[in-house]
Amino acid sequence: MAKTKLLGKDKERQLAEQKKIAKQKNKKQKRSLIRFFKDVWGEVKKVTWPTKEELFKTTLMVIVFIVIFTVIVYGIDAGLGTLFQNFLQS
Repeated sequence: MAKTKLLGKDKERQLAEQKKIAKQKNKKQKRSLIRFFKDVWGEVKKVTWPTKEELFKTTLMVIVFIVIFTVIVYGIDAGLGTLFQNFLQS
Protein backbone atom coordinates (compact mmCIF):
# COMPACT_ATOMS: atom_id res chain seq x y z
CA MET A 1 0.00 0.00 0.00
CA ALA A 2 1.35 3.40 -0.94
CA LYS A 3 2.11 5.85 1.82
CA THR A 4 -0.64 8.38 1.45
CA LYS A 5 -2.53 10.48 3.93
CA LEU A 6 -6.14 9.49 4.20
CA LEU A 7 -8.61 11.94 5.52
CA GLY A 8 -11.87 11.49 7.36
CA LYS A 9 -14.04 8.56 6.34
CA ASP A 10 -11.40 6.97 4.12
CA LYS A 11 -9.04 6.69 7.06
CA GLU A 12 -11.77 5.29 9.31
CA ARG A 13 -12.74 2.75 6.66
CA GLN A 14 -9.13 1.64 6.26
CA LEU A 15 -8.64 1.27 10.03
CA ALA A 16 -11.85 -0.76 10.30
CA GLU A 17 -10.69 -3.02 7.48
CA GLN A 18 -7.29 -3.51 9.10
CA LYS A 19 -8.92 -4.41 12.42
CA LYS A 20 -11.17 -6.92 10.69
CA ILE A 21 -8.22 -8.57 8.94
CA ALA A 22 -6.23 -8.69 12.21
CA LYS A 23 -9.19 -10.28 14.00
CA GLN A 24 -9.49 -12.98 11.32
CA LYS A 25 -5.76 -13.75 11.59
CA ASN A 26 -6.03 -14.08 15.37
CA LYS A 27 -8.91 -16.55 15.02
CA LYS A 28 -6.80 -18.67 12.68
CA GLN A 29 -3.85 -18.63 15.09
CA LYS A 30 -5.84 -19.66 18.17
CA ARG A 31 -5.95 -23.39 18.67
CA SER A 32 -7.30 -25.53 21.41
CA LEU A 33 -5.14 -27.57 23.74
CA ILE A 34 -6.63 -30.78 22.37
CA ARG A 35 -5.64 -29.80 18.82
CA PHE A 36 -2.12 -29.08 20.02
CA PHE A 37 -1.72 -32.57 21.49
CA LYS A 38 -3.20 -34.16 18.37
CA ASP A 39 -0.58 -32.34 16.29
CA VAL A 40 2.17 -33.41 18.69
CA TRP A 41 1.06 -37.05 18.48
CA GLY A 42 1.05 -36.82 14.69
CA GLU A 43 4.65 -35.56 14.74
CA VAL A 44 5.71 -38.27 17.21
CA LYS A 45 4.41 -40.91 14.80
CA LYS A 46 6.73 -39.52 12.10
CA VAL A 47 9.86 -39.92 14.25
CA THR A 48 12.28 -42.69 13.33
CA TRP A 49 13.12 -44.24 16.68
CA PRO A 50 16.47 -46.02 17.17
CA THR A 51 16.62 -49.76 17.61
CA LYS A 52 17.76 -51.23 20.92
CA GLU A 53 21.13 -52.03 19.37
CA GLU A 54 21.64 -48.46 18.09
CA LEU A 55 20.55 -47.06 21.43
CA PHE A 56 22.99 -49.29 23.31
CA LYS A 57 25.90 -48.41 21.02
CA THR A 58 25.35 -44.65 21.18
CA THR A 59 24.84 -44.74 24.96
CA LEU A 60 28.07 -46.69 25.35
CA MET A 61 29.93 -44.19 23.15
CA VAL A 62 28.68 -41.30 25.29
CA ILE A 63 29.73 -43.02 28.52
CA VAL A 64 33.20 -43.82 27.10
CA PHE A 65 33.63 -40.23 25.95
CA ILE A 66 32.64 -38.92 29.39
CA VAL A 67 35.13 -41.23 31.12
CA ILE A 68 37.96 -40.23 28.75
CA PHE A 69 37.17 -36.52 29.10
CA THR A 70 37.02 -36.86 32.91
CA VAL A 71 40.46 -38.51 32.98
CA ILE A 72 41.91 -35.75 30.79
CA VAL A 73 40.44 -32.96 32.93
CA TYR A 74 41.60 -34.70 36.12
CA GLY A 75 45.12 -35.06 34.69
CA ILE A 76 45.29 -31.38 33.74
CA ASP A 77 43.89 -30.34 37.13
CA ALA A 78 46.33 -32.53 39.09
CA GLY A 79 49.28 -31.41 36.95
CA LEU A 80 48.50 -27.72 37.29
CA GLY A 81 47.82 -28.15 41.02
CA THR A 82 51.20 -29.76 41.55
CA LEU A 83 52.91 -27.14 39.38
CA PHE A 84 51.39 -24.23 41.32
CA GLN A 85 52.10 -25.89 44.66
CA ASN A 86 55.78 -26.29 43.72
CA PHE A 87 55.86 -22.72 42.44
CA LEU A 88 54.45 -21.35 45.71
CA GLN A 89 56.84 -23.41 47.88
CA SER A 90 59.96 -22.20 46.12
